[in-house]
Amino acid sequence: MAKAKSLLVELGTEELPPQALDALGAAFLRGLSGALAKAGVHAGLDAARAYVTPRRLAVHIPDVAAMQPAQTLERRGPALAAGLDAAGQPTPALLGFAHSCGVEVAALERLETEKGAWFVARTVRPGQPLAALLPGMVDEALKSLPIPRPMRWADHDYSFVRPVHWLLMLHGDGIVDGEVLGLASGRRSYGHRFMHPQPLHVADADSWLDAMRMANVLADPRERRERIRTEVARAAVATGGTPHLDEALLDELANLTEWPVAVACTFDSAFLDVPSEALVATMVVHQKFVPVFDADGRLSEHFIGVANIDSAEPGAIRRGYERVIRPRFADAKFFWDTDLKTPLAAHRAALAKVTYQQALGSLADKSERIGALARSIAGQVGVDVETASRAASLCKCDLLTRMVGEFPELQGVMGRHYAARSGETPAVAAALDSYYRPRFGGDAIAPDRLGQVLSAADRLDTLAGIFAVGLKPSGSKDPFALRRVALGLARTLIEGELELGLRASLEAALQQLPEAALAAGVKPGKNGKPVPLDPARRRAELRDELLAFVIERLHGYYTAQGFDHGQLEAVLAVDPPSLLDFDRRLRAVLAFGRLPEAMKLAAANKRVANILRQQAETGGVAVASEVDPACFEHDSERELAAALASARQDTAVALEARDYAAVLTRLARLQAPVDAFFDSVLVNAEDLRVRANRLALLAQLKAQFASVADIALL
Repeated sequence: MAKAKSLLVELGTEELPPQALDALGAAFLRGLSGALAKAGVHAGLDAARAYVTPRRLAVHIPDVAAMQPAQTLERRGPALAAGLDAAGQPTPALLGFAHSCGVEVAALERLETEKGAWFVARTVRPGQPLAALLPGMVDEALKSLPIPRPMRWADHDYSFVRPVHWLLMLHGDGIVDGEVLGLASGRRSYGHRFMHPQPLHVADADSWLDAMRMANVLADPRERRERIRTEVARAAVATGGTPHLDEALLDELANLTEWPVAVACTFDSAFLDVPSEALVATMVVHQKFVPVFDADGRLSEHFIGVANIDSAEPGAIRRGYERVIRPRFADAKFFWDTDLKTPLAAHRAALAKVTYQQALGSLADKSERIGALARSIAGQVGVDVETASRAASLCKCDLLTRMVGEFPELQGVMGRHYAARSGETPAVAAALDSYYRPRFGGDAIAPDRLGQVLSAADRLDTLAGIFAVGLKPSGSKDPFALRRVALGLARTLIEGELELGLRASLEAALQQLPEAALAAGVKPGKNGKPVPLDPARRRAELRDELLAFVIERLHGYYTAQGFDHGQLEAVLAVDPPSLLDFDRRLRAVLAFGRLPEAMKLAAANKRVANILRQQAETGGVAVASEVDPACFEHDSERELAAALASARQDTAVALEARDYAAVLTRLARLQAPVDAFFDSVLVNAEDLRVRANRLALLAQLKAQFASVADIALL
């Protein structure tokens, strides 16, 4: 048997889209590895690696067998009853099956299953050489890549994300002959487009990575990232500052270069009069440059470009980068200077001319709804109502500025700057930026109370409005990012410790909506005619939908923190008045679960719940409204009643203060009397008065724990 060898497949292309490069590489590796596994070809898939650069997709898999093992094929035929007649002779169905399999009836085997017996034909097909299988595997793997808009080139019938130019398929030091996307495989690759443009001979699969490196191509994305970090740090030394290279920019630079070299550059310090966020956005988002900050954390006049070439004239590259950035900064300065001529509040009138959503009105309408909600929320959480109203009236104004029109990612940021320049209070200016937070997964919520109020109001209106007009998320589609909006709302209320009733807040948001919005989301009746609108009923339905939608986001939020499903359900079962209250109860339940008494008490509560439910379902004896000591027949009943009374008295203050952890810690001491009760008495006593009294005792036990959570669900 031929020795297993490393397999290399490399497809050379025109420059691939940098945003898609990592996903393409991962999918190519997944597709090729999956094809080998499906075919039963032995391979070291655990050590398989994808290598991607702007000009190539490659996969290296060690220990790939040269031969597919023999394949045992099983084909099921007719059932035993259908294959043999009353005399035990083959029926036409069985004869036809045997003929189609190319075997005699006597060669068929019987398969016994739980559902009956069947005739089967088992054949052994010799395995095929890897060389015969690989071209088809590569072709299928490439077809499965996530390419939303494949392109065609020349007069070919095939398509791909970009035109292709060369194909390597090496098994060890041997070429695997085949054709993919019109390219015949070989051992000729190409290095860096400018630094090593001549063809490159690759000796074998294992030497390919080093051969690429010798041809000025760092094919390993991890190696390119590390080189970029090193290069940027080296170039920054000359500036005397600290570069700000975030992971997103690092990834993009790695996917734009094959041989990255950093170059320190400078721009006119007069541009520093423009807010640093606008300059940074210009550098990072539009030009892929690395900004440099001084020792005090202020943006400096230096930046770093990352070239895809080790040039003999780095000065020419530096001058080119500086020449490119100058007009972009000049535009930003023009937008800034122009915007400053108009106070931020002066844009409010123009908001009425910008449609937010057809049924929901203009941005001015949305601002008014946000203002009403913000005033209501502010009054509940101790924020000055007039300040909240002023912030709400300005929160969408920066969308009409020249700067945000050019840099949409700066909405909020520029609102803060323009508000400060327009004489608004520092609190209002800060809130116009912070209310957008969290802007992305992992981002913190607004740090200021006013920003939290505005954030909650904006998100409540967005959720209510988009749900009302019938554009709620479905499946994986969420064009308005409402899942992120709902999670941002929940996090703001919980982490900001805003004691705000979610149900009432959603009702308030829905009350702000025009009836046209409520009607827009109502589906026509079976006859295709519009269904008459019942606004109150429609709002109630939407409130319940929205409440469930926000609660659903909590599962992922808390699961990531280590909570389990049972703990969440235990707290949801008692319908806490607010998300902040929900959070406090949940953390108390988590702490309770660590106590030695927890599981026994959870089991006892489950038993109690089952007993009470059975009594209700069977129409048994009614549970007494009060516990009557005169009905006690056993000391364990008296002891449990006394323990419950003592616990109720001890936890009253803690429950009022919402110190749920203290409540559950005290209730944990009920384990001994509860166990003694169940060990000593029969709840369904023959004497109906005694039974009703014992049920009342259990109902009190359940109610005391339910003051925090339904621990029977743990």
